[in-house]
Amino acid sequence: MERPVRKHPRLKSYDYGQNGCYFVTICTQGRKHLLGRIDVCRAGCPQPAAQALPQMRLTHIGALVTHYIERIPQAYPGVDLAHYVVMPNHIHLPLTFQEVEDGGVRAPRPTLPTVVRSLKTMVTRQLGYSIFQASFYDHVVRSEPEFAEIWKYIEENPIKWAEDRYYTDAL
Repeated sequence: MERPVRKHPRLKSYDYGQNGCYFVTICTQGRKHLLGRIDVCRAGCPQPAAQALPQMRLTHIGALVTHYIERIPQAYPGVDLAHYVVMPNHIHLPLTFQEVEDGGVRAPRPTLPTVVRSLKTMVTRQLGYSIFQASFYDHVVRSEPEFAEIWKYIEENPIKWAEDRYYTDAL
């Protein structure tokens, strides 16, 4: 039986360390709900007004992932993280890379794969086992309107969880 040919997830000959914005999605292995839970009210479900908008409830693993996500700008000066969302089985984060000058000398610039690998490694070391799929998805953001769409998508992701492409009922 032949294995399917896997498409390489990164653009060939593209410098993932250059200035720009990248929209990244990182999934858990097997898309298991390890990072948290969102209660989704389906049709006919009575829902109190206080719970009208679903809220993500992080597990201890989700809280750990959040901790390391928020440390990215300190660990990598020049990498900005303005917004992100941790979902039950995946993470969305736009990362903006900008050149950093340190006393007139340009500091070494990390690449997108380096930043993502670091995040995954720190979580794995803390837990003692890996929870993430081997790779990640990325999209090069090419305009302000596109960035605004991504921002809105991140904001609405918990609300539209049941419609999300990464949604599964499995826990």
